Amino acid sequence: MSQRIGKTHWKRFAIGAVPTLAATAAVVVSMAQGALAASFSISGSDFQVSAGKLSGTGFGNYATVDVAKNGKHVPVSVSSIKNATIVDMCQSVPVDIPVLGTYTMTLKAGGSGTPVKAKDLYIDMTDLQAKKGTFTNVDIGVAVGAMTKGQVNPKDKVDPNGYAQQADSVEIIDAHQRVWASSAGTFELSGLHMNIEAGRHDSF
Repeated sequence: MSQRIGKTHWKRFAIGAVPTLAATAAVVVSMAQGALAASFSISGSDFQVSAGKLSGTGFGNYATVDVAKNGKHVPVSVSSIKNATIVDMCQSVPVDIPVLGTYTMTLKAGGSGTPVKAKDLYIDMTDLQAKKGTFTNVDIGVAVGAMTKGQVNPKDKVDPNGYAQQADSVEIIDAHQRVWASSAGTFELSGLHMNIEAGRHDSF
């Protein structure tokens, strides 16, 4: 039976998230046995995503494995949000360009009072740190196939009996994430600015 909590802050929520490590290990074994498949081939490196505030309704969290083009398997924790808003979003990834050296590709949006909006957002990450996180009506330890608040990316093949977490709503303040892949049904980027610049210019 899943555990229900009215509201909880991120540090307490993270304690309940520890079983995700075991769940991820099980997913890796399943991948090796050919039981699961990642949603699409990812690049060989992760990228940084920061947000002044990430909030939304219909939150879910489960483990799966992404597969890089070179065949590398990357265990990830997938956070899904049915309807999300992001304030002061920054995404950065360093790239090595032959002869020219290291450059950084950067995407910024959601500033000046108009947040980014996303529907059916999925974030495949390996690390999240935040100043504060609040989850409303949390279920910790629910089966992936029994989630009713959060949702699973239809492209991810996961064990329906696997470990998951869900909440009616989520709000994360000053989020710093290491991400391998992200997808959304729709992504409205207000105040969009994309550029590439010589050197390292990390989001955090």
